[in-house]
Amino acid sequence: MKTRTNIPRPDTSGYALLMVLSTTALGLLAVAASMQRTTTVASLNDRNNEYTVNLNVAEAAVEKAYARLAYDFQAYGLPGVVMNLPLYRNSAPNASESPYWSNFEFSDGQGNVGCTYVGFLTNYSGPLPSQYPGAFAINSPIYRIVSNARSKEGRYNITNAVQTDVLLALVPLTTYAIFYNSLLEFSTCQTMTVNGRTHANANIYTGTSASLTFNGTVTTTGTISSPKWNGQGPNWNNRGTFRGQPGSRTNVPTVSTTINMTNTHSMIEIPPPTESPSGQAGHQRLYHQAQVVLLVSNATVTARIQNSVYGQLPGADPSPITITVSNSPAVLATNFPFLTTSKTFTDQREGKTIRTTEIDVAKYNKWISTNASVLSKFPVGSGTYPTILFVADNRPNNSSQLSGVRLANGATLPQNGGLGFSVATPNPLYVQGIYNCPNPAHLNTTNTTATVPSALMCDALTILSPNWNDAKSSRSYTERPAANTTVNAAILTGNVPSTGSGNTQFSGGVHNLPRLLEDWTANRSVTLNTSLINLFASTMATTQFKNPGNYYSAPTRKFSFDINFMDPAKQPPGVPCAMVPIRYNWAVPPPHTVTYNP
Repeated sequence: MKTRTNIPRPDTSGYALLMVLSTTALGLLAVAASMQRTTTVASLNDRNNEYTVNLNVAEAAVEKAYARLAYDFQAYGLPGVVMNLPLYRNSAPNASESPYWSNFEFSDGQGNVGCTYVGFLTNYSGPLPSQYPGAFAINSPIYRIVSNARSKEGRYNITNAVQTDVLLALVPLTTYAIFYNSLLEFSTCQTMTVNGRTHANANIYTGTSASLTFNGTVTTTGTISSPKWNGQGPNWNNRGTFRGQPGSRTNVPTVSTTINMTNTHSMIEIPPPTESPSGQAGHQRLYHQAQVVLLVSNATVTARIQNSVYGQLPGADPSPITITVSNSPAVLATNFPFLTTSKTFTDQREGKTIRTTEIDVAKYNKWISTNASVLSKFPVGSGTYPTILFVADNRPNNSSQLSGVRLANGATLPQNGGLGFSVATPNPLYVQGIYNCPNPAHLNTTNTTATVPSALMCDALTILSPNWNDAKSSRSYTERPAANTTVNAAILTGNVPSTGSGNTQFSGGVHNLPRLLEDWTANRSVTLNTSLINLFASTMATTQFKNPGNYYSAPTRKFSFDINFMDPAKQPPGVPCAMVPIRYNWAVPPPHTVTYNP
């Protein structure tokens, strides 16, 4: 039996509608959330893009200022940088360079629109970054460059800043074992080992029948080769062994120095009367850097004693002491007991009689320690010292006569508070006997622990042994037997450049940069602990090098790089520096500040 009940079924259509509406609402919420997230991401992307663009634009402004500052530093030295600070500060990119820059507002972080901040930060002495192995800077300024940039059409009004600290590194040329501003020739050298860095702002020629070894990196703006040279070659037994890390690099940028690289001889010349010691050219002159200037003429001798005032060069001293006396032996003996101007000898390379201004270094040391005029400028205990002596023999020359300067009795140099002693002259310079080696046990060795920082800067340099005798100077060189000698000083001097590949056209090479006039056979030696620097051609001693057997015979050359020159505290007074601009620190500082230090 079947029963039927008529129970009504519930109406579910409302539930279906509710489910549809709920699902739709949830979908709309998901779509809205997705759209919101997309909008947020897009906004974040837009903001990030604006941030990045502003950051790159600010960096462009910094790089523009840096490029001009670095150029001026290498072209004109620190005076050029100081002189052009207003130019860098007003060097923000502008619409005249590209319409693109009109979309941005530049400022210097101090409220000045259209400007870039460029300011002195501090001085630095110490090692350079690792890309400059073994190099260091001394008393080198760090400048800070900061630019703020804001997009004028940006949605978010973001201002970004970029900051870089630039080290204008002054690297003493004495950190190089050998530095040439021209062709550097090792051609036909004796056995030679170079323990420091070597650089030439030109090609380098090697090639010898002996042995040539570089234990430091060799760099050149040109190439390194071993051509037929000095009338010899081209099948050299030794073209150089390079053991540095790296061994060598060619086609590197020119190493500029703190002097005008187109007229480097100017550094040792007497300036014109109208030249300011505070100007760009004045800063380059050793005449202005010297605390004692000695000028010799036919009739008079003048000593100018000057000291630095408020950080200026000694040449800017507003009240120098000037002593002028008659150029006669009796008067000089009273007023300048270290000075003799009456001696002459023959320089057979030049084929001329040398009329000599001779400085007895030991007597000069006593004079600067006791003379009342010197002490009035350099009082005991003041911490200032006369470290550079500039000497110029201005007596006129002729075809058979040449004025020169000679240093004698120089085994012990003025200490000058440990700052050392340098001599500069526009004349040919002759160093007779032991120089800067006060400890006899260190003669003929590389031991320079007892020396003081010293440099010899001159038109041409000739080393005369302790055996030198003026009376024999005009005779055959075989009648001038030399004695072993030791000279411990950086040498910055000129040469007579090669004019061709023949043996009568040769400069003599770096090994003959220090000239000789005696018979050095029988194992007689020249010990030279030094840094060899050639920046210019000689303008007074201009006779071409001649091979041994003409006016000298070759010694045993014991040339070595003085490792004291790797110590910033032991740099010879007056030595010029290579100028290396380095981006020292880079940062993204908060906007509108120039004092951020990460």
